[in-house]
Amino acid sequence: MNLLNEILQTILSGISVGCIYGLIALGFVMIFKATEVINFAQGELMMVGAFIAFSLISFFHLSYWTTLLLTTLIMALFGMIIERVVLRPLVGQPIFSLVMVTIGMMIFFKSVVSMIPFWGTDTYGFGTPFTEKLVRYNEIIVSWEHLSIIILTLLLILALFIFFRFTKMGVAMRATSQNQLAAVYMGISVNRVFSLTWVISAILGGFAGILLSPITFVHMNMGLIGLKAMPAAILGGFYSIPGAVVGGLIIGVTESLAGAYLPIGWKDVAAWIILILVLVIRPYGLFGTELKKKV
Repeated sequence: MNLLNEILQTILSGISVGCIYGLIALGFVMIFKATEVINFAQGELMMVGAFIAFSLISFFHLSYWTTLLLTTLIMALFGMIIERVVLRPLVGQPIFSLVMVTIGMMIFFKSVVSMIPFWGTDTYGFGTPFTEKLVRYNEIIVSWEHLSIIILTLLLILALFIFFRFTKMGVAMRATSQNQLAAVYMGISVNRVFSLTWVISAILGGFAGILLSPITFVHMNMGLIGLKAMPAAILGGFYSIPGAVVGGLIIGVTESLAGAYLPIGWKDVAAWIILILVLVIRPYGLFGTELKKKV
């Protein structure tokens, strides 16, 4: 039973980290579906959100829930500014140019964070209402920190599902991702859709940063987790929103089990091994479909 308890706790830990991978992968997928651009700065958006949350809790002494709401609003505004100031002037330029801009933003955000007083290169942390709280069921002990990540992620995904399924703007975003020209003919403002896509992507990044911070701390290099979320997006199929979440869970659980039961070093490559094996069988990912273009 002790071994079973250990395995269950390891899987639960992997699911919680996988939820964070899934949120970051969702940001990748949403930007790619709308603009066909891979946003390499998605991990740094998570880092910025984590530092904002840390500041609101540590310096302004706000509650965790107030911080969650304010950080979401700040990241929404941040995403809107990025799209309006940096990316909109490049509309019509080669995709490669836009990708290079996102790489530049990744480096820029990290550099700026390292220069801000009370942020810098140090490592920080903050508590939550779930810190050091446990749930016991027979011999199984579960951390509320991990459960809260899973529950809050599910609530956010449910909110996104309702938005995309039942709101006018959500339907417009789905239509734009399918065919931009047809969306324009139907009177949809593609620029507005692009702006909202970056807003949601920034919110997802900030939300992931808040959830991740209590278990891995806040530091300027935490954006590198975006490189681990990339396999999750590819694994699920880069055009599939549900696939991004499932891919994140697969990568998270795989890493957790590899770190616990395989030799040192396997944890860092396990995600890529799973990705390669899946792509050999399904080149378009678990939920992806083959896209054919007529020439």
